Amino acid sequence: MKKFFVTLLAAAVAVTSLAGCGGGSAPTQGTTAPKEVQEVTLKVWCPQNQVDTGIMAQQQAAFASEHPEYNIKWVTEVVGEDKCQESVLKDVGEAADVFMFASDQLPSLVEAGAVARLGGATEAMVKETNADSVIATVTVDDAIYGIPFTHNTFFMFYDKTLLNESDIVSLEKIMAKETADNVYNFYFESAGGWKLGAYYYGAGLSIFGPDGSDLEAGVDWNNATGVAVTNYLIDLIHNPKCAYDGEISVSELAGDHRIGAWFDGSWNYDLYKGILGDDLGLAVIPTFNPDGTDYQLLGFYGSKCIGVNAKSSNMAAAVAFAAYLGNEENQILRYELSAQIPANVVASESEKVKADPLASVVIKEANTASVAQPANSVFSARYWTYANAIPTEIRSKEITKENVQQKLDAFVDAMTK
Repeated sequence: MKKFFVTLLAAAVAVTSLAGCGGGSAPTQGTTAPKEVQEVTLKVWCPQNQVDTGIMAQQQAAFASEHPEYNIKWVTEVVGEDKCQESVLKDVGEAADVFMFASDQLPSLVEAGAVARLGGATEAMVKETNADSVIATVTVDDAIYGIPFTHNTFFMFYDKTLLNESDIVSLEKIMAKETADNVYNFYFESAGGWKLGAYYYGAGLSIFGPDGSDLEAGVDWNNATGVAVTNYLIDLIHNPKCAYDGEISVSELAGDHRIGAWFDGSWNYDLYKGILGDDLGLAVIPTFNPDGTDYQLLGFYGSKCIGVNAKSSNMAAAVAFAAYLGNEENQILRYELSAQIPANVVASESEKVKADPLASVVIKEANTASVAQPANSVFSARYWTYANAIPTEIRSKEITKENVQQKLDAFVDAMTK
C-alpha cells in the first residue's frame, strides 16, 4: 500500500467549473450574456453528525450563494454512509441526488447503475488532490465514481491511567498488564467482521488475493496460520480480562476507568475525549503473536466518499454540489466541526491538521497498520455475513479448538462456492 502523504501538491485545485458525468467539458468562459436562473431541487443524504453540527446546512447555504444560476430547494435526509448502498438500491430513482457512502459499497452501486461516473474538472480534482491509495477507493475499471472526503479506518484508544506507551505496543503486553479485578484490559469488537479482519490479514492471510480482486486466488484462512489465529481469538475472547462487544459498552467502562484499550475510529473521538479528557491515549493498533511470530495487526482501509445519483434529474447541479462538498475548504471545515480527517492532501497539510494528535494517529495507522479493504461485489455479498459468524460462534462456544479446522473449512467454502 502506497504511503498516503508523499509529495505535497504545489497548489490546491480551484473548483469553480465542474463538468457533469462521463467526461463532459466545463462551460465556456468569456460570455457576457446573463445566465437564466434554473429552478432545481437537490435531495441530499448525509449522516446524522453532518446535520447535528450544522455542517450540511452551512455548506448548502454557501454553495447556493456561490451559484446564483440555481434557485435551489434543498431536501436533506439522514442516511448514514454505512446504510447508503441499501437505501439507494431500494429505488435508485427515488434516492438522493447527492449521497455520502463508504467506499466498499462502490462496486455494487456501479453494477446497479446507481452512481454516476465523474468526468471533466471533477475527475481532475479527485486525481490531483488525493494520494493513489485514496483514489483507488473510488475507482472501478479506471473510472472515477466518487469524491473521497475522509479516511475510513480505525485505530486504538487507551486509558492512560491503566496502560502506558510501553504496554500498548502488543496485544500480549496489553493483556498481561496487572489491573484491578473489575477492570478489563481489552475490549473485543469485530464490528461485523470489519475489525476481525485485522487479525487474519495481519498474519499474512487474504481473501481473493492480496488486493481482494482475484476470485481465482480463493481464500486461505483455513491453513495452519488461520487455525493459529482462530485459536488465538478463542483464548482472547474467553479471557476474563477481555470485555466482549454487546455484553457491556465501551463508554460505560471508560467512564469508570475499567477498560484499558479498544479499537474505534475518529468519529467517536469526541465521545471518549469527553469521558476521559487528558487520560485518553491514541495509538496505532498493536502487534499480536498467534504462532510464535509477532505480526502487525492490519485494519481495513477505505474512504468515505460523496457520490451522485446516475438518475439525477439535476445532474449538473448535483455534480457541482458534490464537488463543492469534497473540495479542500470543506474538508477542512468538516474536520474542524466533526473531527473527520481530510483525505485531500493539501487539506491534510494545514497547520491545524498537522498539529492534531488525532490526525497524526489516523495518518500513521493508514501508513503502517492497514490494508486496502477488498471492494468487489462477491466479497461484499459474502464476507460480512460469514466473517461476523466467527467471533459470534467463538463466544457461544460453537467454535472450539477441537473443531476450528472444520469451521474454517466451512467459512472458506461459503466464501468461494
